[in-house]
Order: sequence, then structure tokens, then C-alpha cells
Amino acid sequence: MENQMSEELKVMPKAPLSRSVKKGRNMIAVASGKGGVGKTWFSITLAHALSLLKQRTLLFDGDLGLANIDIQLGLMAKYDLGSVVAGKLALNQVVHHCDKARFDVIAGRSGSAGLASMPVGRLQILGEDLALLASSYDKIILDMGAGVEKPVRILSGMAEKIIVVCTDEPTSLTDAYAFIKIMTMQYPKSNIGVVINQANSIREGQRTYDTLLKACVNFLKISPQLLGIVRRDTRVRDAIRNQTPIITRYPTSEAAEDVIAIAKKLIANG
Repeated sequence: MENQMSEELKVMPKAPLSRSVKKGRNMIAVASGKGGVGKTWFSITLAHALSLLKQRTLLFDGDLGLANIDIQLGLMAKYDLGSVVAGKLALNQVVHHCDKARFDVIAGRSGSAGLASMPVGRLQILGEDLALLASSYDKIILDMGAGVEKPVRILSGMAEKIIVVCTDEPTSLTDAYAFIKIMTMQYPKSNIGVVINQANSIREGQRTYDTLLKACVNFLKISPQLLGIVRRDTRVRDAIRNQTPIITRYPTSEAAEDVIAIAKKLIANG
């Protein structure tokens, strides 16, 4: 696995080193390096778990182009991030309260490339605006797009903590490692943690993490923390299909309990 990861990265462009970036207080970026690993579901469930643990929480949909937080939650947001990108509204004017999960949401806009084409300066201003909003919340969760595109790197680099979600699929592990490598190169002070999703068991999830950890230690000389393992749960799909958070629909399910445990760890770690 380590050799495969090394070969994959030989063809990837090197990320330029970044200047020191002011981290947004209580901002947590959720990234994956690869799509299809349950990143958005995890972001929603984490935000819900934090709100139930008395944390004032804002969920930011940073995946413009494939934005689906509002779809998974069944929200009909009047305004979204597209209005901010277009310069029509300020960020705090597009905040929507999700009654069913008791946290706030800034919805994205599917099919828009506005965020991806924004100049670096405007992306940094957007991140600074998010950092200002953070003063009104205990946690802001940034659901980032898959991959290592410029908006993902810049906004993730401005977060206080980055959570990389991956599964046991070889491509997921390779892309998660690539994301960690690039973020470590561009933002050396990044605080990166790992969540293993869709694990068949805690033991298999630990084995998946150990594979990723070994590559990070050997090639990057870093040891990203394991924040938690979310077990595979057939009720996740049912909750998504019904546009209802799994903690609401199946509060005692294994997946719900696993994410709540991760939320408690994040609170305990500050």
C-alpha cells in the first residue's frame, strides 16, 4: 500500500508552500481526497451530534458544484453560498436554521463553479468571514468538496482542525494520503485527524487506519490522530433516503453512536 501511495504521488503536482495562515477558531474542515466515502453524511451527523451536546453549531457546505447538504436534510434554503460568491449577500445573510437537527446551515449551490474559479484573495476573504462567524458558534463544520482543488486546500488550511474521512478501499486510502501530504506541504501546522467510515468492524477500521498511519509515518514523518471509526450501518441509507438525520431516525444505531463518540472527543480536545 505504501508503494502504491508513493507511485500515485509522483504524478501529482506539488503544492506551493503557503504563508502562515490565521486559523479560524473552532472551524473544523471535513475532507476526503475522494468522493463516495460518506463525507457529507458524516459532516451532517457530526454537526447534529455536536448540537445535541449543547454546542452551537454551523454547517457550511463548501462543495459547490455537488452541494447536497440541503438535499440530505430536506431543506429549502431561501439563500445559499452562490449569492455570496456572486457578491449579492454577506455570509451571515445566508445562514439558515435547520429545525429538525437544531443547527445552522449555509447551503451550497449545485452545478455552480463559482467557488472553484474564485481568486485566492477572495477565497481567503471567505475564510476570514467564516472565522468571524465562528465567534457566534462553538463549532463550525466545513463540508469540503472531494479532491485537492484550490478552494479545498485554502479553506481547509484556514480551519483549526482538519478531519480526513476515508474507507478501506485502496483508492480512498491513496487519495486520503495524497490529501494529507499536500496539506502538510502547504500548511505545515495543520492539525489533521482521521475518521474511518463504513468499517465492517472496529477491528477492521483500526487495521485501515494503521495502513494509512504507516504510510504517513514512513513518508511524511507525521502521525495523524485517529478520531474514530464509524461502522457500516444499513440504516444510514434509509435515513438519507428519508432526508432525516440518522440520530433522529435511528438514535441507537451503531453509526449514530460512533459519530456521537467522535463529537464528544472533539469537545473534550477543545
